[in-house]
Amino acid sequence: MRIRSALAAAATAGTLAVVAAAPAQATEYSSALKIKGAQYDAPGRDSNSCTTGNTEDEYVTIKNYSGSTTVNLKGYVVKDAAGNHFTFPSNHYLQPGDYVRLRGGHGTDSDAGNVVYRQSCNFIWNNDKDTIYLYKPSGAHADTHAYTKYGNDPDGNGYITFHG
Repeated sequence: MRIRSALAAAATAGTLAVVAAAPAQATEYSSALKIKGAQYDAPGRDSNSCTTGNTEDEYVTIKNYSGSTTVNLKGYVVKDAAGNHFTFPSNHYLQPGDYVRLRGGHGTDSDAGNVVYRQSCNFIWNNDKDTIYLYKPSGAHADTHAYTKYGNDPDGNGYITFHG
């Protein structure tokens, strides 16, 4: 909301060109679903072996921030800057305030366990920097976050919180 107020004040004052130079990260999309956080660097040595690897420990948490609307994840798309993507293939309902962890690796999706697996043992998020995009089934942006290991993860644990 602060951005809209600043834009209105700047337009009134005739200084819109200065405000228009604000960073793209300031964009707020109208969506109940947001990227709450990401374990972009799985603990331990990276191994994408399906039997002994740790891709399951790399995940993105998506939360329904609506106070009253249940959202079906079917058709939502999560992707990275390189174009690697995952489309939620089936119904997975998030009640208001509920979340889901989209994990790498193979497993059984569970509404009760708040988990969906990408069914791929390949890592998707870069350990140094990347951008995480969340798109609605219509193709419209729901949320986007860029990160760098040294700029956004001061404790170096491989986890970043975007929305509390």
